[in-house]
Amino acid sequence: MRRLEWTVLRRLDGLLQGDYRTLFRGFGLDLADLREYHAQDDVRHIDWNVTARMQVPHVREFQEDRQVDAWFLLDLSGSVDFGSTGVRKRLLSAEFTGTVARLLTRYGNRVGAMIHAGAGADGGSMSVLPARSGRRHVLHLIDRLMSATPPPPAAGMRTDLAQLIRQAQQGIRRRSVVFLVSDFISEDAWADALDLLSRRHEVVAVRLFDPLEQALPDLGLIVMQDAETGEQLYVDTHDKAFRRRFAQVAAAREAALRGTLSQLGIDCLELATGEAIDAALLRFIDARKRRSQLAAGSVANRTARRAQRVRSHA
Repeated sequence: MRRLEWTVLRRLDGLLQGDYRTLFRGFGLDLADLREYHAQDDVRHIDWNVTARMQVPHVREFQEDRQVDAWFLLDLSGSVDFGSTGVRKRLLSAEFTGTVARLLTRYGNRVGAMIHAGAGADGGSMSVLPARSGRRHVLHLIDRLMSATPPPPAAGMRTDLAQLIRQAQQGIRRRSVVFLVSDFISEDAWADALDLLSRRHEVVAVRLFDPLEQALPDLGLIVMQDAETGEQLYVDTHDKAFRRRFAQVAAAREAALRGTLSQLGIDCLELATGEAIDAALLRFIDARKRRSQLAAGSVANRTARRAQRVRSHA
């Protein structure tokens, strides 16, 4: 934690000025404004009376409260222990969680965590850390994260992200920012559960990955082992056709993941082993800011064109 505070957090302090709400928007009940509906708006905020009068969907905007509850849904299954650059995805998950949790608690917000260490014979190892504030709580969270161990590999064992997401749906009562931190190497049936979770909370997907998972180098004949099932396979990485098929399958999987998250309207922060946390966070914040500005500009342009048509008819 001290290392993160002296490196990542000190750098972010000077670069996040004015961008706190870009990353953590907060929630409130005081009506601030009305504007036209655009893609990815929460349909629950549509003002049906104004929509009926204007013949165009309008949504309510609320005065934001800086107090935010944040929850980290942490996938610590066997595949997260992988890393080819000297940094495992597990350590990357801990650094991201520690950084963001400390950023939030320094502003008086509360953070909690649900830690899923993978599916075992008993249905899975899940632990819950209630939402609290303070530096000591962040240290406790990091300690729990680093000490969580997945069950030993066994035939038929697969990560089930849907189980973690359903647990969050049932356990998080207050509207919160939810960070789903995972490498998304899981059974496929998690999209519906994530859709339900995102209807109540603001969800950010944090994808952990390693460059070696996207393209294999020429290492000759090697043994590869599934981190969760323990299955081993001899592969010849000297075979160019095999490396090409591996890259194609990895690219198709990435495209499917991004397509699913985009369809659900969920932002994705991608963290690669070997990349600085602060650089990834700032890239993510800039992308959200640009998208927000584009959406606001689009709404303003449509309003101006409509006003021009009204004036011309008058």
